[in-house]
Amino acid sequence: MSVGIRHDDLRRRNRAMVIAAIRRAGRPSRTEIAATTGLSHSTISAISSDLIDEGYLVQVKGTESPSLKRGRPQVALTLNPSAATIIVAVLSLNSLSAAVIDYAGNVVVEQRRKPATTTLSKPDIMAELVAVVRQLLGTTGSASRPVRVVLAVQGITDAAARTMLWSPITPHVDIPFADVLEKEFGIAATVENDCNMMAVALRGHDPERYHKDFIAILLSHGIGMGLVLDGELFTGTQSSGGEFGHMTHLPGGALCRCGRRGCVEAYAGNYAIWRNAGLKGEDSPPVDGIEESDMRELAAQARAGEGAEREAYAKAGTAIGFGLGNLFALIDPAPVAFVGGGAAAFDILEPHIRAAIAQTAGGRHSDAISFDTVSDELPLIRQGCTMRALTYVDQEIFAPGAGAPPQVGNVA
Repeated sequence: MSVGIRHDDLRRRNRAMVIAAIRRAGRPSRTEIAATTGLSHSTISAISSDLIDEGYLVQVKGTESPSLKRGRPQVALTLNPSAATIIVAVLSLNSLSAAVIDYAGNVVVEQRRKPATTTLSKPDIMAELVAVVRQLLGTTGSASRPVRVVLAVQGITDAAARTMLWSPITPHVDIPFADVLEKEFGIAATVENDCNMMAVALRGHDPERYHKDFIAILLSHGIGMGLVLDGELFTGTQSSGGEFGHMTHLPGGALCRCGRRGCVEAYAGNYAIWRNAGLKGEDSPPVDGIEESDMRELAAQARAGEGAEREAYAKAGTAIGFGLGNLFALIDPAPVAFVGGGAAAFDILEPHIRAAIAQTAGGRHSDAISFDTVSDELPLIRQGCTMRALTYVDQEIFAPGAGAPPQVGNVA
């Protein structure tokens, strides 16, 4: 019995390695798969034949990389887009985006809504999500039924990725989105922190830069962070972790939209920069609904000369810099990606970020600190969710060769 179990485990592992190699490379030949996995050509041939027969892979005409090219071009393997579909949804302040994604990672159909998240009741917020998923399912036609739903939200999710514990986009807490979706549609669901999904996507985009240790920081209406340490996404034991925006910058300072005072976000979020630029007091309630065009105009005024606008960005950069410097004192410097609409003003923020970092213990190795910017967070969040979900499909559904989706509630 034990020999049989070991054989099944080996088969599953090898199948997972082949699928992962194809997902990374896109259209590799069997020779290229052998080079990246270390598996024998006979093993790859047998596995790929099974995966093609099962409908997970298809053969296409392709060429090998120059270093491996020998003779005539070999037939390449690629993922079969119709093998499976997933649904990815992103819920943020007054915004809900959802899409059906095929097995190759392509968007099949997409829906967007503008729910008033700050004023909707808890049942109405859940109803909005259910409605957009139902609408997607009704427009996919003959496409395969999704095997997984992933929801990314602004805020804190629980360690098992089942519930949104708290979010600044709504006054309501402990919203069991995954349970609601599974009960309504019978599809396995999970809930993820949006910034964590940005970090997952960045590693897929540029694995050389974003590899062992790196940080993704959201600069938008709110401030968030996805943190990867030693190659693993950091999450808390009871939460999604990485609440950079709600670390204390100045005790008893400006009012944050989380209700506390002195958070990094209370100086660096869009509403905070807007508040300071308008010379409003730190007790002024955070304003929602600030348009990106308004923030671009504010940044232009800050670039034009001295004044309240430039000072507001200076305060924002200082808050971010001290937060990062304190973090670097714990984990050592790591590459940082600033993501979101606020990254368009990074040229104004950067001098103040670096000046603040230099005043902390984490600034002792400031030359090793590198920054990059990405202006739009939604594609990254969606890609991170897609990678997370399709990796689950690869490893837990297709690699075992069972040919059937997991039972509802069986989430990783």
